[in-house]
Amino acid sequence: MKSMAGLFCVAAAVSVAAAQGAKSDSTESQPATKGQTVRTETDRRSEELARRITERGAKYLLAAQEKNGGWASETGPGISCLVLKALIRTPSVGPDHPAVKRGIECVLKSQRADGGIYAAEGLYKNYESAVALSMFAVLNKPEYQDRITALRKFLKGLQWDEGEGKSLDDPWYGGSGYGRHQRPDITNTHTMLDALRDSGLSSDDPAYKKALVFVQRCQMLGETNPQPFAAGSTQGGFIYTPANMGESKAGYQQIAGRSELRCFGTVTYAGFKSLLYAGLKRDDPRVRAAFEWIRRYWTLKYNPNMPERQTQEGLYFYYHVFARALRAWGEDVIEDQRGVKHNWRQELIQQLASLQKEDGSWVNEADRYMEGIPTLTTAFAQLAIQEAYPALATPSNKK
Repeated sequence: MKSMAGLFCVAAAVSVAAAQGAKSDSTESQPATKGQTVRTETDRRSEELARRITERGAKYLLAAQEKNGGWASETGPGISCLVLKALIRTPSVGPDHPAVKRGIECVLKSQRADGGIYAAEGLYKNYESAVALSMFAVLNKPEYQDRITALRKFLKGLQWDEGEGKSLDDPWYGGSGYGRHQRPDITNTHTMLDALRDSGLSSDDPAYKKALVFVQRCQMLGETNPQPFAAGSTQGGFIYTPANMGESKAGYQQIAGRSELRCFGTVTYAGFKSLLYAGLKRDDPRVRAAFEWIRRYWTLKYNPNMPERQTQEGLYFYYHVFARALRAWGEDVIEDQRGVKHNWRQELIQQLASLQKEDGSWVNEADRYMEGIPTLTTAFAQLAIQEAYPALATPSNKK
């Protein structure tokens, strides 16, 4: 069985016309009411492009379904859950499509007596159960409510806290790992939080408060992070885990003559989003520092601030977490630190359109973190599009 661990961890540039369109839209669109902007012709063109590429992606995923109802099912139920979530939210497919029903039957073969849904080996029980919870939440069918309740309880039980003998001052406190209660990291923790939020769990729930303790310890911000590796740091971005004296999948970088753990895109957007999900306000210093890092390293061409040889690794996971984080932030236009305005939705759609294959799939040629599996990368791309344009993610219940 291939490892699911790599799931967490762009060759084509945005066209000049797209960049001009984004710039034009950023000046034309002014807030109408809270959470809304005035739609422009550029908005409408971008949304129509998003509609076209997501329909092509859905056709690819439907054609790629295996005889047992899953997708890349030899890896466990995780990829199938991601694909199903994307298909459920695609208007031309929806929750009652026969392929979706067969996929759910395949996923349910991995349900366990402890409430989780994961492969028999149990190596990635937190991750697999989290994406299963997100899928059942968007499926939104009464017959699966008990499954949702059980998955919530299971995920909260995996979180490192007093139940595992961890006190508040332990670097592991509040985080989640892959499975078999391995050490926690930001990608597993944010995936758990995604699932809890998707399932409707209130941000006042203790699980978010405990996770916030862990998440802020992943931030390279000495002002609010008491961990020794963050002392004096003003980066504001995030690393992979504070466990074992801190670890970054991007290594170290020299900052003002000192060596610091290097922040990078996927985990910084994951951390930024997790701060918002935990209920922090926009003016909180942790939120502002993360947002300034995003402004400083703005790009959709690669996973930002990774070492040059690694810039394409984890790219489609990056697109997904990028879209979810900026949707949570609630602004269409982000001004980078050079003063350039970016309509993130339009830029994301242009980038994904430029990378889509003729058969409707997406795949990462930098085949690490399992992104050489086109059903995985296509699911990530589809989910990113649906975060950018939620109106395209309303199931039509077509059979």
